[in-house]
Amino acid sequence: MKATAHRALMSMFAVRGRELPVPLAHGDVVAEARGLRVRFGQRDVLGCADGGVDLVVRAGEVLALVGPNGAGKSTLLAALAADQDADGGGVRIAGRPAGDWSAAELALRRAVLPQAATLSFPFPVEEVVQMGRAPWAGTASEDEDDKAVAEAMAATEVGEFARRPFSALSGGERARVALARVLAQRAPLLLLDEPTAALDLRHQELVLRICRARAAAGDAVVVVLHDLGLAAAHADRAAVLHEGRVVADGPPAEVFGDELLSRVYRQPVEVFPHPRTGTPLVIPKRTGRVRTVSGGHGAEGDR
Repeated sequence: MKATAHRALMSMFAVRGRELPVPLAHGDVVAEARGLRVRFGQRDVLGCADGGVDLVVRAGEVLALVGPNGAGKSTLLAALAADQDADGGGVRIAGRPAGDWSAAELALRRAVLPQAATLSFPFPVEEVVQMGRAPWAGTASEDEDDKAVAEAMAATEVGEFARRPFSALSGGERARVALARVLAQRAPLLLLDEPTAALDLRHQELVLRICRARAAAGDAVVVVLHDLGLAAAHADRAAVLHEGRVVADGPPAEVFGDELLSRVYRQPVEVFPHPRTGTPLVIPKRTGRVRTVSGGHGAEGDR
């Protein structure tokens, strides 16, 4: 059954007549949202009656989407992927309205990493990564499948459990395998929803270094992040979302300010440059702790 399901996935994309992606130059617009509005029931999740969300994604850059829970980050990412219908405005991918591309052609142009990686069958890890090559079935690039899979597994450090079933992995291991699948797809637009959420410190840095490497190679990378430190250190641009609107968009050093972040997150913060790199550090303001002496013994108390 597993092999049958895997073959069905590959054959779904093995159709003729697809328009293949063209090479991009750094700075080219890969995707854009204009006046984008999304409603869930009676609630505006992105945009509002007064206007929608505008956002441009360019080749050669890492764009971080940041903001508090419920700000609309994942919805915006899904809309950019053409996985979420718009109630107003629209999204263009590679210069065309997203709806003008077939599913097979979209898969050649954008790769999506959702928040949760789930599979119905216990596929071996290597086969999961191979699924990322499905859009290229029947094209000249099919000859690159083995190389693309090997490079993606090496980059994400999942080769050591290539033969283990995906279902037997830890949450962090599954997250890295899912990222390897996205990398193997070799689409010029990578849309990653909280790729560091289940990872330890080392692998968080690994994932963001991969994002930087893909941007340096000419891809456009959009990544939803909750860790403002990671966004400041690795993103070329950060779009700050608040109540379904983009309230700031630019280099993290320019948009990560005390007043803005304190208001958006409803948590007082301090922003100051790292003493060595100058990268913005975002620290919540906390009540300090001082040492007091009671009964001859040292004790800590709140100040």
